[in-house]
Amino acid sequence: MDLVRTPQALEWDGTFPGHVWYVSYGSNMHLGRLACYLAGGTPPGSVRSYPGCRDPRAPARSVPVELVGCLYFATESVVWSGGRGFYDPRAAGRLRARAHLVTAQQFSDIAAQEMYREPGRDIDLAPVLRYGRTACGPGRYETLVCAGALEGVPLLTFTAPWSMDEVAWNSPSAPYLRMLAGGMVESGAWDAPSVADYLASRPGAAGRWLAREIMPLLAAG
Repeated sequence: MDLVRTPQALEWDGTFPGHVWYVSYGSNMHLGRLACYLAGGTPPGSVRSYPGCRDPRAPARSVPVELVGCLYFATESVVWSGGRGFYDPRAAGRLRARAHLVTAQQFSDIAAQEMYREPGRDIDLAPVLRYGRTACGPGRYETLVCAGALEGVPLLTFTAPWSMDEVAWNSPSAPYLRMLAGGMVESGAWDAPSVADYLASRPGAAGRWLAREIMPLLAAG
């Protein structure tokens, strides 16, 4: 599958899009797990059940993308144990992700579930479309980021309010790495050795995971 490496700059004209690209750089790169955020359910291996979106339909499309910035692992996940993945768009490097074409309403409901809120209210996207970044709250995954546009449609994601160097890094768990790696390979843009090298080099995983240790996780997945 073709890889989008350089998204377009977003020139927002003040109108609100009916659809956006939800850019996932974590476990929701895997379509099977994303389905639980959309239609509701408990993903395999998870201790958390998700209520789903008001509109449970699958994304119209999912495409692999690379964005400017860096994936790093920090804090402690209650779902996976170990570090969570976060995106620092201001850090050097390239972020591998999948962009899912969803409605603006679906994006609001996905974001709400990541923020441990009940879905059902539309997020005001005007600030993030106008300024490229806005905070919906102080917590992790409560900062919205617009990473440009693809085919004229905004690329939106969420991350922590802090930068990569303002937080202690934490090694991710094997099940979490398996889910991330599986989603990247599933996209068709990266092969297993490339994915293992990428994840093993991310801050928080580097020095604690080797690529040769991540490869068997993919085989098990």
